[in-house]
Amino acid sequence: MAKVVICTAWPYSNSPIHLGHVAGSLLPPDIFAKYHRLKGDDVLMVSGSDQHGTPVTVKAEKEGVSPEEIAERYHAINSEAIRGLRIDYSLFTKTHTENHFEVVHDVFLHLLEKGHLYKKETLQYYCSHCMRFLPDRYVEGTCKNCGNEKARGDQCDTCGTTFAPGELENVRCTLCGSVPELKETEHYFLRLSAFQGPLIDYVRDKSYWKANVQTFTKNWLEAGLTDRAITRDMTWGVSVPLPGWDGKVIYVWFEAVIGYLSASVEWAKRSGNPDAWKDFWMDPTVKHYYFLGKDNIPFHTIIWPAILMGYGGLNLPYDVPANEYLTFKGEKLSKSRGVSIDIPSMLQKFDPDIIRYYIAAEMPENRDSEFSWEEFEIKTNNELVATLGNYYHRVLSFTYRNYGCVPEFKGSADERREVIDAIETASGQVDEYLSTCQFKKALKVVMDLAQFGNRYFDRVAPWALVKTDKDKCGTVLNLNLEIVKSLAILSYSFMPRSAEDAWELLGYDETIMKNGWQWLGTYVKVGQQLQEPRPLFSKVEVDRGDRMFGEFEKLDLRVGVIDAVNDHPNADKLLVMDVDIGKKIKLVAGLKTHYPKEKLLGKKIVVVANLQPAKLRGIESQGMLLAAESKGKVLLMTPAADAPAGEPVNSGMTPSARMLSFSDFQKLVLLVGQIASQDSADVGRIVKCKGPCGMTSIGKKVGVFLPSADSADALVLCTKGGVPIAVDGDIENGAPIR
Repeated sequence: MAKVVICTAWPYSNSPIHLGHVAGSLLPPDIFAKYHRLKGDDVLMVSGSDQHGTPVTVKAEKEGVSPEEIAERYHAINSEAIRGLRIDYSLFTKTHTENHFEVVHDVFLHLLEKGHLYKKETLQYYCSHCMRFLPDRYVEGTCKNCGNEKARGDQCDTCGTTFAPGELENVRCTLCGSVPELKETEHYFLRLSAFQGPLIDYVRDKSYWKANVQTFTKNWLEAGLTDRAITRDMTWGVSVPLPGWDGKVIYVWFEAVIGYLSASVEWAKRSGNPDAWKDFWMDPTVKHYYFLGKDNIPFHTIIWPAILMGYGGLNLPYDVPANEYLTFKGEKLSKSRGVSIDIPSMLQKFDPDIIRYYIAAEMPENRDSEFSWEEFEIKTNNELVATLGNYYHRVLSFTYRNYGCVPEFKGSADERREVIDAIETASGQVDEYLSTCQFKKALKVVMDLAQFGNRYFDRVAPWALVKTDKDKCGTVLNLNLEIVKSLAILSYSFMPRSAEDAWELLGYDETIMKNGWQWLGTYVKVGQQLQEPRPLFSKVEVDRGDRMFGEFEKLDLRVGVIDAVNDHPNADKLLVMDVDIGKKIKLVAGLKTHYPKEKLLGKKIVVVANLQPAKLRGIESQGMLLAAESKGKVLLMTPAADAPAGEPVNSGMTPSARMLSFSDFQKLVLLVGQIASQDSADVGRIVKCKGPCGMTSIGKKVGVFLPSADSADALVLCTKGGVPIAVDGDIENGAPIR
């Protein structure tokens, strides 16, 4: 029995986990861990919520609550979602714990004592408007390498380039939109440059790493390592364990990776043997695997190994099987970008095994893969249900109905050989692929075995044999049950719920995990009573409405609050407004003849946040507000009830983070509609209405989206919280919204 350590990237606890997390760093390690447990290995799998990342403080500031409240809220939500997906950690913890603080302090002080840390004055972005130093997530700008306009202060998520303060172009404060300055502040630095040689030696034999991991790591090393600050001017996070360093914390990139060690220590304490973690971290024969998305590669192949080397006596990563991105409508699934399909919502609609199957089959192991609801439905119904689910049910139901138990095999060795060869071949391939983290290939082998089973069942035609030769029929059903048993074992790592259910229907009192992989070397027990069968999968139907209104997802609409209104210096009819949409932007709009400035101040509006910026008479407008217009009358679109600045107006859809040109925006059909009934609206004609109509008073005039000008269906505009977007006054039904 071998020991294996499996570490998975820590999701920020600022919102629910989404499919991107599952595809990148949650499902792959769980498949790997379940495989090793089936093989009888001693697995320590740890992770937790990253509660100190600046996305948490950003969320807290938007909601006006403490970072701890946000961190604890989403730790609970995500822990439940992970359990719902049947992902089994030895410990899924969090970083805001006394144990984590202790371990991080210990690592910090050890590195300091050994001369691997030093302090110096450094430049950091400072916003004079907000009167604060800005953590990296509070700074956005243009990446000088790839041109990404939303690179954050320290790293570009698109190309992986890292930045020192001052290297990012066109910088802006994400809180207020102003341009920050660089000011000196004192911080501790990790002497990363001193580890250049040892790290080159460390990666020299890692030819088995994925190509993307090798490339990222090689690029960093070839560019030459530079020392990195490991403290920041903040109050939320792990404190610096030295006197006089109040108001500063240990930088999250440094303390979060130490979480793998601190989680192992916490697991050992909870197990009743506080030293148990040492058997996994100090035994050089134990292999450590790190599962994460490609944007995290350098932190796990360069920085974390350097920290471990500096500390001494602890195992370095053996493999870092990082995945590429799962995209949706061409965009990376990302909470910060607003492109997210969250897991709690998915689990309300779909069996966890179905979610696990689709992600495993489409896993972005070596290149980005695209999620689509159409493919989700097709792969579930045409592959999982029609192949594996169908085979389980037809074999188990036919055998139960005609025998009630496992019938005796009375055939020849040659008859058995065909089936056993197929099982042994599949088992060997699954074993090879799972041991080397090739999960898509392993799943394909499982499904190929299910296909073999269906063909074999059709060929032996038990429905005919049972009428003429019941012993012969029993023989072929015995062999089919061998395939069912093997499929349950081999599919368990991917789909544990259905595997366990199939195992139970076969009549086993002991669990699959009792003997694990060893079950493959045994025959199903003759005479074992079968349980009454039931279908193990059901077809899914994705809401056609989601597809119908797909064009609406090109828009990123946000609630905005007008903070300031001024005349345009170069245009008589234009106003220049400062608007808060979760960040500060400027809008230029032709409202001067329609609204007095004092009436606009403090007003809540709806902003197209992803419209390409455009200069209007010399001043750049960073978006566009929505207003209804007819016969010379212009009326703003505004939330019908209270909604916070920055809240998405998404009508339950997933908005795009991609920039939208004005010409493309003009192609979209947005109209004023008057609610006619619980499920219809009058846009100059009656259309079937999807959205919050039932929550909206009959007669209210709201904004609606139509898939096309002649569509019989419409989507009511409403915020994520369900607040309809109404017209600020009376205007004719069907008036265009622009």
